[in-house]
Amino acid sequence: MLRFLLVRIASALPVLFVLSVVTFTIIQAPPGDYSDYIRSQAINQGGASFEEADAQAQAYKIANGLDKPLPLQYVNWITGIVTRGDFGHSLFYNKPVSEVVGERLPRTLALALVCHILASVIGITFGILAATRQYTWVDTLLSGISFLGMTVPRFLMALIIVYIMVFHFNVSEIGSFQSARYGGAPWSWGKFVDLLKHVWPVIAIATFGGLAYNMRVMRGNLLDTLNAQYVETARAKGLSERKVIMRHAVPNALHPLVMYQGVVLPYMLTGEIETAIIFALPTVGPAIVGSMAVGDVYVTATFMLVLSATLIVGNIIADLLLAALDPRVRQMGGATA
Repeated sequence: MLRFLLVRIASALPVLFVLSVVTFTIIQAPPGDYSDYIRSQAINQGGASFEEADAQAQAYKIANGLDKPLPLQYVNWITGIVTRGDFGHSLFYNKPVSEVVGERLPRTLALALVCHILASVIGITFGILAATRQYTWVDTLLSGISFLGMTVPRFLMALIIVYIMVFHFNVSEIGSFQSARYGGAPWSWGKFVDLLKHVWPVIAIATFGGLAYNMRVMRGNLLDTLNAQYVETARAKGLSERKVIMRHAVPNALHPLVMYQGVVLPYMLTGEIETAIIFALPTVGPAIVGSMAVGDVYVTATFMLVLSATLIVGNIIADLLLAALDPRVRQMGGATA
């Protein structure tokens, strides 16, 4: 298993390198950079003339290496990451990018993990119920829920919830994790409940989209598995239908869902990001949008690189789970049984 893991990691490193190059290049493709933001701020808020503002922008550009060619900027950035663990300095936040990521990424991962667990548990349960009650009203209802979850855009659901909360329930504290009275207070049951009141829309929307896929895949695979010959053999031996389903059919129908775990983490992250942008929560999503708006390239590139890394890590975890379930996967991956 160790060799299998090392092979997967070795094959992932070149992919991560290519993703970093593509990400950095795409981010830098639009014209302008943070010096343009400096210029506009000096004119609009500082009352400077265009010449004075342009001189400030050019000086800032030279001081921070924004005047250097794109390949050299990338080399300096990636070299700092590899050799010193330095992701660069945020021009907008005026602090190391690692601090910006450290503040926002754990919150995002925590929300995404909660959404993933709920989506998996609820989706698999719905899939089992739908498959074992095929063509009944239960199957129709759950299939309708799955269809809505896969087709309705998450940002649209977020906008609808914001509208209802603001205009029908007069909710004013949107855009934070805690109410003002809990700011800086030690953790307590009341503070935890207050946190849930602020993040439940993000969790509900991301979970709704995730459970839809889990339910459809589980339903389809379980229907195929229930028609397999070994399942008929288990029934012929006198096992109860519940034991046939839960002990024989369901474990074998879970294999495709295990493979899906390779992409589910980035999917749940994007679901959290979309809704967090609408609710203006201090997570990764608003930070990416804000950094792109002002040209804070190192923040944007680092967040995109981290999201790319989650896709790779997710696939490695899925490979390990499949290898643990099926020795043939380890043999194909170069490991010994």
